[in-house]
Amino acid sequence: MVLDVAKGIEEQTLKLFEVCKSRSIPLITFINKCDRPGKGPLELLDEIEDRLGLRTYAENLPVGEGTDFRGLFEREAHRLHLFQRVPGGRFRAPVEIGGFDDPQIRGTIPEDVLAHLAETNELLEAAGHDRDPAAVARGELTPVYFGSAVNNFGVQLLLEGFLRHASPPRPRMAGQTEIAPDHPAFSAFVFKIQANMDPNHRDRLVFLRICSGRFHRDLQVRHARTGKEMRLSFSHQIFGREREAQEEAWPGDILGVTGRSGLEIGDTLTEETGIVYDAIPRFAPECFIRLKNTETQQSKGFRKGLDQLLQEKVVQQFFPVDSESRMPLLGAVGPLQFDVVQFRLKSE
Repeated sequence: MVLDVAKGIEEQTLKLFEVCKSRSIPLITFINKCDRPGKGPLELLDEIEDRLGLRTYAENLPVGEGTDFRGLFEREAHRLHLFQRVPGGRFRAPVEIGGFDDPQIRGTIPEDVLAHLAETNELLEAAGHDRDPAAVARGELTPVYFGSAVNNFGVQLLLEGFLRHASPPRPRMAGQTEIAPDHPAFSAFVFKIQANMDPNHRDRLVFLRICSGRFHRDLQVRHARTGKEMRLSFSHQIFGREREAQEEAWPGDILGVTGRSGLEIGDTLTEETGIVYDAIPRFAPECFIRLKNTETQQSKGFRKGLDQLLQEKVVQQFFPVDSESRMPLLGAVGPLQFDVVQFRLKSE
């Protein structure tokens, strides 16, 4: 969960949080743009607890705020990561400190900034929540990290914390049946579809999350929605636009599969008849627009592109019953999704 240090919790964040809460998904929080003016760390932690009902544990704290931002303090390790405000940012190796009166940081950080940091940390030690990995796994407590993503400052601490807090694969519900990760039959569900990730290939990638069993290349599986059998031959491990052939995978792993046009988000693939995972929640749209193609000679490409984006669930499509117009009405949770549709139709 990424929050803006100035804006805090926004409406779209609330919608996404409700889905995470309903599915007991653990949350790790990153508070971004700490090098800009915004709310104080205690105010942001209180906002998360008050508005989301989620306990917080600050893994690190910003040293200074806004234009006085000087770095990050790791609370458990007592390490100080210093940041210099120069073009592109500049970071120094972390400094281990014994306390806030340590002579090696005196003179480096202004006295008032150090005093405020010490006071904030003291308040959290006295009245804040303890680090509790079990509560994190249950989705009841969120570890909170501060930083500045545009400067790549604090991101490494977040990634290391993610590895430390991430739970192993858990059982998933298929109707009334709980499927454990060590269930012998392979099963996976489709959670994302995206085309044209690599402009050189212009293909369609279907992302699967493996829930049980073992995957191997050319595995024969059943498409639960249609009952058809299919072979998973073109499987990849995806990192950005980089792809690597994946010969074997296990529960918790993510696979990118190409050459499967019949798959949709929420579909289950399995070796065992009867496993059909619960659908991924969908948001009711709140914003609506009509999208018109102004280039009539490109009508076929326009329709094909829009159909692709509808399959990816970027937006939803509606046809009003009281209108003779066949121009679709597109619905989305927020206007940003319409910008994505227009940009991708023009560029792809």
